[in-house]
Amino acid sequence: MKPVIFLFFFGFIALQNLQAQSFETDLETQSKIVDLYFIIGEWEGNGWRISPDGVKHSFEQTEKVQYKLDSTAILIEGKGYTDGKLIHNAMAIITSNKETGEYEFQSYLQNGMKGNFKAELKDDVFYWYPNQNVRYIISIDEEGRWYEKGEFNRQGEWMQFFEMTLSKNS
Repeated sequence: MKPVIFLFFFGFIALQNLQAQSFETDLETQSKIVDLYFIIGEWEGNGWRISPDGVKHSFEQTEKVQYKLDSTAILIEGKGYTDGKLIHNAMAIITSNKETGEYEFQSYLQNGMKGNFKAELKDDVFYWYPNQNVRYIISIDEEGRWYEKGEFNRQGEWMQFFEMTLSKNS
């Protein structure tokens, strides 16, 4: 009977250790995500975009950005309005790929479109790339505002089609 009790006790201890390991925070992933501290907060402001027909459209925007999962992920919820009408409703999740060390940017739109995109941080400027010819660049300007622009590559030259400037809510 004693060997059964010993095996049960040993198995129970091993299971507890395994469960504890599964809840430990990956400090390397957490550190990489925490490097994006400058976008955390609630933001609001306005911007413009150029539609495919070449017309410039203005909008008001809010962004709610918060750490999730013990600071190993960032959740971004963005809403854009024109004349009080919701025109943009998106969510994104930023994580770090443990194997490659690269950022991953997952985006979800209200129309069902979604994607997993390449992203990178260079000198406190965050870039994400919906495809090889489009990039969005997020930085904090001299006044502490979120400044984001979108550009597309036309024959090797980057051309701006989007701009947004947001202030952080206190």
